[in-house]
Amino acid sequence: MTHKTDFKKTLDGYRAKHGQFRVLEVPTMGYLMIEGHGDPNTDPSYSAALEALYSVAYKLKFASKNELGQDYTVPPLEGLWWAEDHSAFMGKLDKSSWYWEAMLMVPEWIDRTMFEATVEKTRQKNPPARLEDIRLDTLSEGRCVQTLHLGSFDDEGPILQRMHDQFIPGNGLRPTGRHHEIYLSDFRRTAPEKLKTILRQPVIAA
Repeated sequence: MTHKTDFKKTLDGYRAKHGQFRVLEVPTMGYLMIEGHGDPNTDPSYSAALEALYSVAYKLKFASKNELGQDYTVPPLEGLWWAEDHSAFMGKLDKSSWYWEAMLMVPEWIDRTMFEATVEKTRQKNPPARLEDIRLDTLSEGRCVQTLHLGSFDDEGPILQRMHDQFIPGNGLRPTGRHHEIYLSDFRRTAPEKLKTILRQPVIAA
C-alpha cells in the first residue's frame, strides 16, 4: 500500500496559531503558479486560473502515485497578493487594483519532465481555458512572519496592520517580498466566519 504524504501535517510552513505572530524560516519550495490582476470575487480570470491549476495538480498527483509510487494529498491553495499602493489591503479594500499569483505546492520529486507531460495530457481532453498560463517555478521566501486568521478575508486588515506596524518593526525586521496567504479552508464550501487562512509576510533585518 502506497504511503500518502500530507504536507499540511509534515511542513512547518503550514503551522500557525490564531492570535500569535511567529518568525520562521521557509525553505525554497516548488509550485504550480498562475498570475492575474483584479478582484478575485468578480474577475472570471481568477476562477479560470484555479480551474487550470487544480486540473494539472490532480493529474500530477496521480502521475506521482502511479509512476513513482509516491502519493500525496494536494496541498492547500496559496496566493501572493500585491498592489501599487499597499493601502489597497487595509481599510477600504480596493480589490480591483490587486495583482495575484495563485499557487499549489508540488513535492520536490516532481520534475519539469513530469510537469510538461502532465500539461500535455491535460491539453488533449477538454483543456481548461488558462492551461497555457501555468508554470512550474520555485519560491524562496526565507525568514517570514506568519499567523492564523479566523474569519472572512475582508477582516484581515487589522491583523495585517498589527503585523506590519507593531510586530515586524518591534522585532527589528522590515517587510520584503509579497503578502502570502495559505487557504486551509475551501472557501467555496466554508462559511466566511469559519475560514482559516495563514497570513505570511517575508521579512529581513531592519
